Amino acid sequence: MPQLALLLTTFVWGATFPATKAALEQIPPLSFLFLRFLLGMVLVLAFLLLTRRRLATDAFTLRISLIATGWLFLGYVLQTVGLRSTTASNSAFITMLYVVFVPLYLRRMGAHTWVSNGIALVGLWVLVRPTASANLGDLLTLGSAVTFAAHMVCLERYTRVADPVSLFAWQLLLMTLAMSGTMWWENPTSSMFEPTRVLFVGLGVTGILATGAFAVQMWAQRLLPAQQVALLFAAEPAVAAWLAWYFLGETMDAPGWFGSAMILGGVLLGSIGTDQTSATRSKPMPVRSEGG
Repeated sequence: MPQLALLLTTFVWGATFPATKAALEQIPPLSFLFLRFLLGMVLVLAFLLLTRRRLATDAFTLRISLIATGWLFLGYVLQTVGLRSTTASNSAFITMLYVVFVPLYLRRMGAHTWVSNGIALVGLWVLVRPTASANLGDLLTLGSAVTFAAHMVCLERYTRVADPVSLFAWQLLLMTLAMSGTMWWENPTSSMFEPTRVLFVGLGVTGILATGAFAVQMWAQRLLPAQQVALLFAAEPAVAAWLAWYFLGETMDAPGWFGSAMILGGVLLGSIGTDQTSATRSKPMPVRSEGG
C-alpha cells in the first residue's frame, strides 16, 4: 500500500532535520549536501551494477531528469542554507507548506483537499510553535517549500511516462555533480570533512536512509496524486517529535500531543479520499526505450 509506505518514510524524513542541523555545526551546507548525495549515488550505482540494470540514456529521460533535478537542487540548497540561521522547528513548519503549494500548482483545490490540509497545518503549528519573527533563514526555507512542491508535481508526471529507476538514478548523479561544483564557493577546509560521529550520523540518516525514502517516494508517485503525497509527508514533524519523546526522553506537553494528533487526523482524512485520487491517477504510459 503506497500510503503506508510513505508514512513509514516520514520516520526517516523527520530524522533528517536534527541530523542535518547537528552536522552543520561542523561542515557548511553545500559541502554536506555534496557528501550526502555522493553517498546516495554510490549506493544506487552499486545496486544497479549488482542487478545489471541499465539506465535509460535517451534525450527524453535526460531532459526530464534535468528539470526534476533543477527543482530538487534549489529545494535542498535553500532549505539547508536556511537551516543555518533558523530553528529546526521553524524549518520543519515552513518546509511543510508545500502541502499548500502542490494543490495550487495542480489546480486541485477541492474542499476535501483544503480541509485535510488545513487540519494538518494547524496541528503542525501547534506542535512546533515556530517563532513569530521571520529572518533570512525562514525566507530561504519558504523558497525551498515552493521548489519542493514543484519537484513533487514533476515526479507525478515523469514517473508515469519514463523509467522511474533511471529517473531516480539520474537525479542522484546530477545532484552530486551540481553540489561538487557549488560547494567550492564555501572554500571548505579539510578539517570540515573530519570523520566525526556527528558527521557519520548525519550522512547515515541523509545519505543512506533518506536515499531509500526517496526511492519509495519515486515508486509511490506513480500510484498517488502529488497533493496526497505532500499531505502524507506532513506527518514528518509529528513523527520526529514522537521519536524524540520515546527514545531521547524529550518532554512533550499537551499542545504538542494535540498538535500531532491533528496532523495525523488531517493525514488520515486526506489519505482516505478516493475521489481525487482516482480522478487524477492516470494510466502509466509506455516507458521510453532505455537506450545504451
